[in-house]
Amino acid sequence: MSENAATEARPRTAPRKVETRSSRRMRDVAKVSFHLHLWFGVISTVLLLIIAITGILLNHKRPLGLMPDIDNEPSGAFEEALPLAELVARASAAVPAEAAAAGVDRMDVRPGDGLVKIRFDDRLVTEATVDLNSGTVLHVGERNDVFLEKLHSGEIFGDNWILLSDLAAVLLVIVLISGYWLWLYPKARA
Repeated sequence: MSENAATEARPRTAPRKVETRSSRRMRDVAKVSFHLHLWFGVISTVLLLIIAITGILLNHKRPLGLMPDIDNEPSGAFEEALPLAELVARASAAVPAEAAAAGVDRMDVRPGDGLVKIRFDDRLVTEATVDLNSGTVLHVGERNDVFLEKLHSGEIFGDNWILLSDLAAVLLVIVLISGYWLWLYPKARA
């Protein structure tokens, strides 16, 4: 075999790129971005799943039967409504003694529907719906969506949930930024 033939038979190697300080730094940032993206994504997935699933369920709480749908035509003008204390007294008389003893947790006044929903702070989360003008108790029952609301908002986990929620939000921002970096980095190298 001639010398020319031997040279042609050897595979040509591309000239090796000299790695510059800038390209090394970009590669290091890409490596760190990959690990941040991976692990922060894994960590924040649980929180995102809880928020997403409970949000979907809360959006459909009436069709799922988690919250009663009370139809009521206002029996008078809102300006003529009974005082809130009177409405609470009528609701308290209509609910079980345990609920009345627990006290009122919150009230949802709906002038357009002519009613007020009075939620008690008992274990079952009893709610009484009362007509604003007549004081007639329209419905008494459990609010089955309260657990979902507390889970969705994080209220169920206590005050430290706010810090955990903030941490998860920061992690998600890092996941987004690192994801974009990982997507754009190969394009920047080309």
